[in-house]
Amino acid sequence: MYSNPILKNSKSIYLYIFFSVVVTAVYIFFLQFSSGISFSAALLDGLVYNYLLFGMGLGFWYPARFISIEDNSITKIVISHLLGAVLATGFWILIGHATLNFLLDYYNLNSFETNNMLAWRSLIGAMFYFLIVSFYYMTIYYVGYREREIEETVLKNLITQAELKSLKFQINPHFIFNSLNSMSALTSIDPERARSMILKLADFLRYTLANSDKQKNKLREELANIKLYLDIEKIRFEDKFEFKEELDDVCLDHPVPNMILQPLFENAIKHAVYEAIEPVTLTLKCAPVDEFLKITLENNFEETGLKKKGAGIGLKNISDRLALIYGTSNLMKIETTDNIFRIVLFIPR
Repeated sequence: MYSNPILKNSKSIYLYIFFSVVVTAVYIFFLQFSSGISFSAALLDGLVYNYLLFGMGLGFWYPARFISIEDNSITKIVISHLLGAVLATGFWILIGHATLNFLLDYYNLNSFETNNMLAWRSLIGAMFYFLIVSFYYMTIYYVGYREREIEETVLKNLITQAELKSLKFQINPHFIFNSLNSMSALTSIDPERARSMILKLADFLRYTLANSDKQKNKLREELANIKLYLDIEKIRFEDKFEFKEELDDVCLDHPVPNMILQPLFENAIKHAVYEAIEPVTLTLKCAPVDEFLKITLENNFEETGLKKKGAGIGLKNISDRLALIYGTSNLMKIETTDNIFRIVLFIPR
């Protein structure tokens, strides 16, 4: 943004040179046929005045760069550029006139400068100044706009990542505290089960830490970690629940958000298994449906059982994470039918 956009790459330079050649050719043709001078004189005039003007045009970047629209009043900008146009045009005509007359004398060609051409050159010089300065202003605005867009995108991504990490951190401590409480209780009454639970928890946390920076994992990887989690809960609840899975093979290698399943199972354990008298069946299903991967976890529950209430952090966590990752809301649905509690996730394919 701080260098002349025409000089930033070879393509811009070539376009500028091509444009100057076309303008010069048109100028020479017009001058020769409108004034009746020789082609040699028209050629010298065109080359001197046009290439001097286009060369000066590269320097017009600096008044556009340093007379900022954001930092100056309209009055100051107009007055500054009017003065700039007068000085640039005067300098252009003076140097061009001296150079052209020297070349005409050198090649023994007749001078043809007139007052009418002087007025015409003044108009061309001023118009060119304002046109190229306007081009530079538009370039500055566009580049600044793109930079702000990129900065906003980066900032939004950083905010999203921070929110996702915050949501992840809500999951792990919640589960760890429950497990530590259970291990504490088992230490005195069944040390072997407590030891087994510690080893399972270590494997579970190892997976969690190893994948903490990953946004997504394959479903089969998440499922392997869920089985570790269920092994830990089996030590706590023994035969109070069983796990079944009905998974389409297509689902297993599909990426899903990291740690998206664990809160589902934790919710089922907490609200269905914890107070249940009869065994609870947890069934995980997955199948492709249209443009989504449909993941369903369902469990039976006892209508008359005492329902353990919580803050609802786990399920809200899932809904918030899905919305942040995929930029779409309503990717989670909760259903209750015939003593079956069901949570459905829709993962875009």
